Amino acid sequence: MTLSIHIATLGSAQGTLVQDLRFEVRPGQILTLMGASGSGKSSVLAAIAGTLGSVAEGAQALRFTGTIRLNGEDITHQATAQRGIGLLFQDALLFAHMTVAENLLFAVPPGPRAQRLAQVQQALEEADLQGYGERDPATLSGGQRARVALMRALLAAPKALLLDEPFSKLDAALRDQFRAFVFEHIRARHIPAVLVTHDAADIADPALVVELAHAG
Repeated sequence: MTLSIHIATLGSAQGTLVQDLRFEVRPGQILTLMGASGSGKSSVLAAIAGTLGSVAEGAQALRFTGTIRLNGEDITHQATAQRGIGLLFQDALLFAHMTVAENLLFAVPPGPRAQRLAQVQQALEEADLQGYGERDPATLSGGQRARVALMRALLAAPKALLLDEPFSKLDAALRDQFRAFVFEHIRARHIPAVLVTHDAADIADPALVVELAHAG
């Protein structure tokens, strides 16, 4: 599964954020997007995910021209839910009214309940959270919530994964640990990933770095 991106222009009536951006991410690779605040990093992720319509620059909605391809298929005009692209943000965004296990189960594709529950238990084990299934997410530490958020994203069986500064709110020691955890799981599942960050320590592969400069 390869993610191929061409953004000819991305911006609003007020100006262009990104232009003539091209990159390709192969299975298990993690490409890092870097750039100053306002350079359009998160907007590029929104264009890939199909959520750009909900993003605004000032009072102007953002638009882009270009092509988003996943495994050769043009998904540029597909609805977000149809793209099969997972998202991981700075905040865990767990559902407060659900237990940890219910949060994970929510992401598992339809199928026999026993099989879906088994996937949830496996995810808890992989995240070193055995026995935490019935816990309220509010009782977890920041690192534990981050691991649940990642496992929830992966349980949805995404064809690609987008990460918008997912390590930025963790302390230094936890950040290193969680970063390694995320990268290990992406590579093990052989899915392409795009990581937005402003911290060079987050770079997964120095050969896969794209630096954005404000085009406006």
